[in-house]
Amino acid sequence: MNYAGRMNSFIFKGQNVFDAIEAYHGMNGITHLEFNYPEHIVGYDLDKIKEKIGDLKVNGLAVRWRDLFTNGNFTNPDSQLRSKAIQLCKEATDVCKELGGSVITLWLENDGFDYPFQMDYEKAWMQMIEAFQEIADYAPDMKYSIEYKPFEPRNFSLVDSVGTTLLLIEKIDRKNVGCTFDFCHMLMKHDSPAYGLALAAHMGKLFGLHMNDGYSQMDSGMIFASVNLAHAVEFIYYLKKYEYDGIVFFDTFPIREDAKKETQANIDSFQKICDLVDKIGMEKIEQVVSKCDGISAQRLVLDMLK
Repeated sequence: MNYAGRMNSFIFKGQNVFDAIEAYHGMNGITHLEFNYPEHIVGYDLDKIKEKIGDLKVNGLAVRWRDLFTNGNFTNPDSQLRSKAIQLCKEATDVCKELGGSVITLWLENDGFDYPFQMDYEKAWMQMIEAFQEIADYAPDMKYSIEYKPFEPRNFSLVDSVGTTLLLIEKIDRKNVGCTFDFCHMLMKHDSPAYGLALAAHMGKLFGLHMNDGYSQMDSGMIFASVNLAHAVEFIYYLKKYEYDGIVFFDTFPIREDAKKETQANIDSFQKICDLVDKIGMEKIEQVVSKCDGISAQRLVLDMLK
């Protein structure tokens, strides 16, 4: 597996982008970097960033709409701000290409609503489709990946679940538009992480992963498999079944933990479970799954703890 870590794990502790890149250089298992646009790019010299990247690779950029966009990104009632939101994606695309990346991750953080009667839902749905089509057509050689979240910062997100995400992708109807699944977001929605993964991978639309864990009530951003071990193992089983060859990005929040040690703990946990699945064997797990039997499934989980 190829692994990437979160820049803000270091930046929120008072370091800068260059410090974060340097930290990832010294970490066992990190192969790729991910940046947010514009926050990790604007104000920095791009050539200096490329120099710092060195022998690591860039997977992609995640667009962040802040400040002016609290009332919506692609669904903002201000047409000029909607256009600016789309333009930010195009700018991120150009930077991503220059850095050698291939994926633009789009979490529609402000596209949602808080009150009944606050939004024309059909109009907003069509605005999202048209925005994604324009962006996808801007760079057919770039992957655009939709990351859903059920709520936060809005009380209701327009793209809030596996089903809504896959329906939106189908309506956008562009080969280069897919999805990124955030494990904790899936738990917040009470979606089954492995079930969602299987559907997206079957469609050829699984473009990225944000791995973490939590208790489902909020976006906890905890170390992967620290809470939901069985779900984590099943998730990795399906990753292997569908031969996922993308990047595993750890979107966790080391608020009290040392950022470097916490990232390494994520890598070690994910790799340990990968090795465990390999040791048990895909064929044996498939045999258990084929029984459609809860007792056999639980015994498999217990066997994994031996």
